[in-house]
Amino acid sequence: MFHPPWPHGARRVPVYCRLAALLVLGVALLPLASPAQSTLTLDQALQLAQNRSRQLPVQEAAATTAREMAVAAGQRPDPTLKVGLNNLPLDGPDRLSLTRDFMTMRSVGVMQEITRGDKLAARSARFDREAEAAEAARAVALAHLRRDTAMAWLERHFQERVVELLQRQRTEAGLQVEAADAAYRSGRGAQADVFAARVAAALIDDRLRLAAQQVEATTIRLARWVGPDAQQPLGERPSLTTVPAAVHDLDAHPSQHPEIALLARQQTIAQADADLARLNQRPDWSVELMLSQRGPAYANMVSVGVSIPLQIDTRNRLDRELAARLAVVEQVRAQHEEATREHLTETRLRLVAWQGNQARLAHYDRTLMPLTTERTQAALATYRGGSGSLGAVLEARRLEIDTRMDRLRLDMETAALWAQLHYLIPAERNAAAVTEQ
Repeated sequence: MFHPPWPHGARRVPVYCRLAALLVLGVALLPLASPAQSTLTLDQALQLAQNRSRQLPVQEAAATTAREMAVAAGQRPDPTLKVGLNNLPLDGPDRLSLTRDFMTMRSVGVMQEITRGDKLAARSARFDREAEAAEAARAVALAHLRRDTAMAWLERHFQERVVELLQRQRTEAGLQVEAADAAYRSGRGAQADVFAARVAAALIDDRLRLAAQQVEATTIRLARWVGPDAQQPLGERPSLTTVPAAVHDLDAHPSQHPEIALLARQQTIAQADADLARLNQRPDWSVELMLSQRGPAYANMVSVGVSIPLQIDTRNRLDRELAARLAVVEQVRAQHEEATREHLTETRLRLVAWQGNQARLAHYDRTLMPLTTERTQAALATYRGGSGSLGAVLEARRLEIDTRMDRLRLDMETAALWAQLHYLIPAERNAAAVTEQ
């Protein structure tokens, strides 16, 4: 608790002034701590963001589309019905007669393309791979959604903690102004001390305005994910000292990384396209059966035919198409390998930074925070004893505020790293967490 820094013999600040200052602090903090008002927890924010997302249904629809196309692509083409009139006379005694000339025939037939089973399976498999890629893209979208929502929630949480800290310091700065003014009026203090105390209070006022602006900005960013519920007070902050075990094992199982998994699925699509191009080098045959009817004096006829495409310039058409597909496979494979290295390196760096920040926060709590508090208390004791200056008290108080703010900023940075690691792998978000020692 703050003790007003007046020297012995100075006129004490009236009790009602101190009570009024404490009442102002309590009213200022009331919206953040009222138990009667509903709160928005981090888990609730994540669920709201997932329910409101339109990116997830996009990927779900893409997967459904590919699954349906996989079934359709595995079917043979529909047969073709053929109807014709052959050898109709245009002049002479049999002109336009359908029955008098023996060569005139009315024909009806059906033609079917015989597509090989391996080609049908390859076409179907290609769309299956596309569906798997859409599901992998959904996992990426979900990971980004949960990460960004968590970071927005945590950012607002810490900005509100900044406001609380500055409000407490502003109340103490107000009491310092009153104490310095009382000491000056009683002849025990200098006018410069009064101005110094007022400058310190004014600087905190400016920081409070900036902090309030930051709270409003973080609320807007959170509303981008959760909607109007972003206006609710936030619930209790979750523990930030654990991350899923899968994050630590990512080097051994890189495919758990959603973006790496997506690139792997894209590589299978490229390989499926190459396999299909290779199968297309063998043409599909067509079989035709036709019944021809002639006049009553002549016999009806049946015809059977087979159609075989003639692939004349295969080197410049089919071979080059296959070469292009194989080049795409190599391109996607190289991108996959490069992205794997990049994503694993980023994850390692974040993990090292998060672990290092945990140690730094512990150092703040064990050493830096107690030291700055003790320095402030020592400066206050010296000033109350009449041998110290108010400037020393204000300097000590300013250092204490800056240290607490630095600790909050470090905590905020650590929370952002935690969100990036904790929500990296959606499928493992409920896995057992590993506690850092």
